[in-house]
Amino acid sequence: MPLSGLKVLDFTTLLPGPYATQLLADMGAEVTRVESPTRPDLLKFVQPQIDGQSAAHLAINRNKKAIAVDLKSPEGIELVNKLVADADILIEGFRPGVMQRLGLGYDDLASLNSRLIYCSITGFGQTGELAKRAGHDINYLALSGLASYAGTQQTGPTLSSFQIADIAGGSHHAVMAVLAAVIERYSSDKGQYLDISMTDCALALNTINGANHLAGAAAPTLGEDMLAGGSFYGYYQTSDERYLSVGSLEPQFFTQLLSALQLTAYIDNPMLALEQPQQLTHEIAETIASQSLEHWQSVFTALDCCVEPVLHLNEAVAQAWVAERNMLVEVALAENTKVTQLASATPFKRAEHQAGRALGADTHAVLRQYGYTNDQIEILTEKGVVL
Repeated sequence: MPLSGLKVLDFTTLLPGPYATQLLADMGAEVTRVESPTRPDLLKFVQPQIDGQSAAHLAINRNKKAIAVDLKSPEGIELVNKLVADADILIEGFRPGVMQRLGLGYDDLASLNSRLIYCSITGFGQTGELAKRAGHDINYLALSGLASYAGTQQTGPTLSSFQIADIAGGSHHAVMAVLAAVIERYSSDKGQYLDISMTDCALALNTINGANHLAGAAAPTLGEDMLAGGSFYGYYQTSDERYLSVGSLEPQFFTQLLSALQLTAYIDNPMLALEQPQQLTHEIAETIASQSLEHWQSVFTALDCCVEPVLHLNEAVAQAWVAERNMLVEVALAENTKVTQLASATPFKRAEHQAGRALGADTHAVLRQYGYTNDQIEILTEKGVVL
C-alpha cells in the first residue's frame, strides 16, 4: 500500500477528521485513534448498531487502532508524547486553543519531533474573527456563498444529502495537504503545521462562479446558475413519484433528449431553448411526469445523452458497476463475523480490512509497544488514565 510505514495519530471525532484518517488508513497508513475514556464520539450512537457498535462508526474508523487516554492527566500527556516522538502525522479537530491548553499544541510537539506534520481541521481556521465560533456544515456553506445559489426562487437554498464542507472541504483538503507535506518533508526533513478551515475550503469550491464574480460578473443568485436551478439541467418527477436526472447540456446530448421526449419544436428552432428556458423546463417536466420511471429507463438506457434514474441507496449499491469497480468491501468485525461497507474510491485497494475498534481496544497493546510493563498499565488503568 502506498502509505505503508506512515504513522498517524488521530485526535478527531464525528466526520471530517475521521473520514480523512480513514482515507489514509485505507491507503496503508498506520492510524492510531486517540479517544477520551469518558467523552464518547457521538457517531457511536448513530443507528443502526451492529453487535452494540454503530455501523457508521465501524466504517469511518476502519483499519485504525483505538486507544483511550485521559488527556487531562499528566500521565496521559506523557503517553501521548511518547507516541508523538514516533509519529509522522497528527490530525486533530478540537476548537482553536484546546490542544495548546493540554500541552499538545504544534510548538510543544515539534520540540519532541521536528518531522511531525500536524494538521488541525476546524470550521473557521486558527486565525481571524470567526476562529473560535461554533459551526456546522450548513453554516460553512452559508458563509462561503455556496448556499446562496443552490436551489431556486421557489425552494430557497437547498440542503445536500451529504456534508459538502465537512467532506469535500475538511476531509479531502486535509488529506491533500498532509500528503503534500509528506512529499515536502523528503526535501526539508522537517514537519510543518497545517491549518485547514472548512469555510476556507467551501469558499474555494466556488471555483467557476468565484472566478467569474471576481472578474466583474454579478454574484449568482437562486435560479440563475445553469447547473443549480437556472436551466433545464435538473431532476424531474415521473408519474410514479420517482425522479429522472437530466444533464443533456451539449448539443449532441440535447438533441437526443428532445427527440426521446418528442419535443421537436426545439430541435427545429434551437433558439427557442435560449429564449424560453422556463417554458422548455416546464415542457420537459410535463412530458416526464406522464410516464413511469421504468418507462423512461427503457427509453434512455438505449441512448447516450446524460439522462439517468435517481436511485435509492439500496438500488445504487446493487448495480453491477459497484461490484465491477470493487466499491463494496467485506470488513472483519470479529472472529468469523464480517460487515459490508463502502470502499474508499482511491485506486489503492487493501486485501483485508478491520472494522473500527471498540473504545480502548488496543490501548494495552500500544502501551506495551512503547515500553510500558503490565504493572504500569494496571496502575494507569486503575487511575483512569487509560482504558
